[in-house]
Amino acid sequence: MAALSSPGSSPHTAPQKVYFQAPGESTEEPERRHPGKVTVKYDRKELRKRLRLEEWILDQLVVLYDCQEEEIPELEIDVDELLDMETDQQRGERVKELLVDCYKPTEAFISGLLEKIQGMQKLSTPQKK
Repeated sequence: MAALSSPGSSPHTAPQKVYFQAPGESTEEPERRHPGKVTVKYDRKELRKRLRLEEWILDQLVVLYDCQEEEIPELEIDVDELLDMETDQQRGERVKELLVDCYKPTEAFISGLLEKIQGMQKLSTPQKK
């Protein structure tokens, strides 16, 4: 059952609100609630792939920088930015720029990363079903 509540005296002064109640509840206005937020649904499979990729990146950076996760230098490998680029060469150069202060060889990490992002979709533009 839905109950309508209008806080103003005239229906034109304030928008009406709809409250849902279970059978047996009173028809009094429920306590104030925060308005709900609308979120965009992403493909769960794509989100899982992205999460696994981010975990892999962190593990690799720990090895490359020979440190704990908390001690990795401040850098952001933006997968969506890489996916926007035209070629793997551009992607590789961008990642190499980000890892400029890494003293270990980064070629294996870069090629592994480029291989893993092949076929991935950007998350900033969710796919409609």
